[in-house]
Amino acid sequence: MPEEQAFCVLVKIMYDYGLRDLYKNNFEDLHCKFYQLERLMQGLNIIFHVALALLKTSKEDLLQADFEGALKFFRVQLPKRYRAEENARRLMEQACNIKVPTKKLKKYEKEYQTMRESQLQQEDPMDRYKRENRRLQEASMRLEQENDDLAHELVTSKIALRNDLDQAEDKADVLNKELLLTKQRLVETEEEKRKQEEETAQLKEVFRKQLEKAEYEIKKTTAIIAEYKQICSQLSTRLEKQQAASKEELEVVKGKMMACKHCSDIFSKEGALKVAAISREDQGIESDDEKDSLKKQLREMELELAQTKLQLVEAKCKIQELEHQRGALMNEIQAAKNSWFSKTLNSIKTATGTQPLQPPQATQPPKEST
Repeated sequence: MPEEQAFCVLVKIMYDYGLRDLYKNNFEDLHCKFYQLERLMQGLNIIFHVALALLKTSKEDLLQADFEGALKFFRVQLPKRYRAEENARRLMEQACNIKVPTKKLKKYEKEYQTMRESQLQQEDPMDRYKRENRRLQEASMRLEQENDDLAHELVTSKIALRNDLDQAEDKADVLNKELLLTKQRLVETEEEKRKQEEETAQLKEVFRKQLEKAEYEIKKTTAIIAEYKQICSQLSTRLEKQQAASKEELEVVKGKMMACKHCSDIFSKEGALKVAAISREDQGIESDDEKDSLKKQLREMELELAQTKLQLVEAKCKIQELEHQRGALMNEIQAAKNSWFSKTLNSIKTATGTQPLQPPQATQPPKEST
């Protein structure tokens, strides 16, 4: 049988069948039932029936055993014997066949009550008072013990409640401090956010001006480069024209020299001097003057060509220098843009509280290129 059902059976037996009354008033009812059982050995009640049936079937075993053996018999052997369904059925049949008159039970009950009253009357009043006093003292001690237990429990509960209250107050103080710190931190964060926004606006304005200045410099540099390229192109065209004119003039001079009898003897068709022994007496004043003028003109043309080449080289160097300055300026502008973007992003993150506050670093504006 499960424990819950066993408990329900116990409650049923104790309250509905009146077995709870057997254990009241110092077991007076229990002694009465024992007396009835002793006198009757049979009973009308189902409990009496079963008890008498058990005693009847186990009579020989109980008579042969001592007190300890009888207890062991009731505790071990008797339950084992009636676990079998057939033995239990015979026991219940035998219990149902037992007849006990109700009048006899009432008679024996009255007889027991009369006997107990006579025993109490025959008993010494002092002993009765002592027994009653002892019972009252035991009840008083029990009540005092219960009172002490309740007082101890009350004190323990008060101490526990006091500790809980202290812990709650401490926790409330800690939470209040944290709340104040959080509010102060919030105010500081808002102030820092405002400063960061102002600084961001200033940085935006500075970088906007720097960007406008850089764009202006780029436009100016681009215009200068285009102008230099145009000048170089013009110089190259002029140089080519001068070279072509020089070649034409040289061809004309060569034609004139070849047409001249004296010059044709001195110069070859390629324009080189002939190695021939010509006496100075045979050379005339006119040929010397013409030769000197041609050499002078040739030197002037070579000098002009050298100057033109030098100007071209200087123009190319200037163009390269301007290109280099333009690249450096573009790098500085890009670096400034990246730095401004990163600082703006950090400021936004700091303002929103996604990362701890960092002091802003002063950024230097890009240097102006000369």
